This record gives sequence, structure tokens and C-alpha cells, in this order.
Amino acid sequence: MITIALVVGARPNFVKMSAVIAAIQQYPDLRFRLIHTGQHYDRNMSDTFFKDLEIPEPDVNLNVGSDSAAVQTAEIMFRLAPVLGAEKPDLVLVVGDVNSTLAGAVVAAKMGIRLAHVEAGLRSFDRGMPEEINRILTDSVADLLFTSEPSANENLRREGVAEHRIHYVGNVMIDTLFRFRERSAASPIVETLGLGPRGFALLTLHRPANVDGDGTLSAALRALESVGRDVPVVFPVHPRTRQQLQRALARTPAPWLRLVEPLPYLDFVQLMATAAVVLTDSGGVQEETTALGVPCLTLRPSTERPVTVTDGTNRLMGVDGEGIRSAWQQIRQGDWPRGRLPELWDGKAADRIVRILQG
Repeated sequence: MITIALVVGARPNFVKMSAVIAAIQQYPDLRFRLIHTGQHYDRNMSDTFFKDLEIPEPDVNLNVGSDSAAVQTAEIMFRLAPVLGAEKPDLVLVVGDVNSTLAGAVVAAKMGIRLAHVEAGLRSFDRGMPEEINRILTDSVADLLFTSEPSANENLRREGVAEHRIHYVGNVMIDTLFRFRERSAASPIVETLGLGPRGFALLTLHRPANVDGDGTLSAALRALESVGRDVPVVFPVHPRTRQQLQRALARTPAPWLRLVEPLPYLDFVQLMATAAVVLTDSGGVQEETTALGVPCLTLRPSTERPVTVTDGTNRLMGVDGEGIRSAWQQIRQGDWPRGRLPELWDGKAADRIVRILQG
């Protein structure tokens, strides 16, 4: 019996780990222990995701809560070490690039426990992004690196990672999207918000470069005004963004903005699937819109997921108002690439991972 400690903490972790858990449950010689760090503790950011994604109750909840990135990462490490010491897993598996990912990786490495990183090798080449630091450090200590697109394999090779540690398996976030797409289509969220299919835009913003600096969120709102003049822009507001948004709206009124609470997974997927355009700074949303064939404008100058641009429906905009206006006109005219599904984004990535873990 192989025991695997699965470490999660934030919304993207839950989406990806759902697929991994479902795959592990098909193998009687594998046992998992689910450890929730508590990085996302808001009910709509955590509890509803567990229910919607059929994730079992965590075996352990570290209840870390919110703090600065450094303090939060340190606190997770402090609380996680005795748990892993008691559980004595054969392997720790972490997903993505959040603080919980890095904390789990460092603790596993320090304790001499084998480490697997799902979604390894992604690089934006922008170390101003906290997630980029998390990705680089996690990959540097991982024993098994599971990649989702060709650029990730190339990045790891360039960084000197041995070939036998790199496993190109596909995208577990897309596994989950395909698994729950039919169920999400039954969500009434579009009607509940008084919207119509393709009659609105969906916005997500949470990265510090867009929401934390003085005036940066106001600049983003000004850049999006050309879209807001034509359709309502639905904005599920991340808890850490709400205070900054209130200040930004005082400077830059945006009556076209429809603010809603953070949404459960199934509701959010249905909004993505039926939006005219998705405006985002989220890496995962870039992937999901590519899989759904929905136009995506990324409000960042770079992406760690270039396959969403080369193969998919995503384009990099930053907060260039003129670029967004031009792209939006193309979308309204139906002149936007439908894209194609990237290689190995077939709903079977988690199965490939678990077969490798089984040995």
C-alpha cells in the first residue's frame, strides 16, 4: 500500500486535485490523506468547491487563514511538518503554484519525503509574480514533475532537470472541466443574474500587479470601459480585492460593472462557457476558456501558459485600453480564432499521473 499526502489550499488546487483524487480512488493499492492548509477559507472559495467537485472532507485542516505571502507560507510549513511526521506518507503531491504548493514542497524536501509536482515547468519569466517564485522553487526540489504543455518540458530541460523526472501527462484542470461540464450547464446562474448567453463579459482580477498598487485597478477599469459600454461586465470579487476595488471605483466609476460574490465552481464554469468574452489575469481561466472555445483577453503582459495563445483562444493584452477595444471589436464581429484543444488535454491526465505513481 502506497500512502500519498495530497496538499491543497486554494481554489485552483481544489479543481486540479479533484481529478487526481478521482483517479487514485480507482487503484486499491493506493491510499491518500488529504491535507487542507486553509489558505482559502471563505465558504465560496473553499467549502462549496469540495461539494461541487466531489472532494472528500480533508483528513487534516491546518486552518492557516490569510496573511502576507511570506508569513502564510511559513505558517503552513510550521503546521504541516508535524502532520507529515505523524502520517509518514510515501509521497507528497502538490499542485499548481500557490503558497500552499511551495510550503508543501519545502517541508517534504526537508523531511526527505518524495515529492510530486502536478503542473510543473510553467514559466512566465516574470519574477515579480509571486507564483513564479513558487513554481521555480517547487520544481527545484520535486522528484516527479508532471507537465501540462510542451513549453513546460522545454523549460525544465533548460533548467537542467533530468529527463527521467519529467512526465508529460496533460492538464488535470481540464480533466475536471470535462468531468463536470454537463452538470455545470444545468446551473441557473446566467438567468439568476438577469443575463443572456453571449450578452455579457466575465472579469476576474486578483494578481497584485493589477489590484494592489496605487491606481493600478483604476487603470484596469479604464482599459475595460470599451467592453463595458456594450455589455455588462460580471466581476466575482476575490476577498483580497474588495477593499482595493472600493477605492478604485471612487476614482473611476464603472456603472457597467456587475459585482458578485465569489462563485461556486459549477456556476463559474457556466458563466465562462456562455460569456461573450472572458477578461482575466488568472492562469487557470486561460486554460479553461481555451478548452471551452471562449475568447479570452489576459490582462497581463506575459503568460506561463503559452499553449493557450498558440493553440487556443487567449491573447495577451496587459491593460492596454486600445488593444482591448480592438480585440473586443473583433470578437463582436465573430472574427476571433476558435482555437483547438492542446495535445493531451483529453480528460485523462490524472489517470496518467496515477499510473506513474503506482510504479
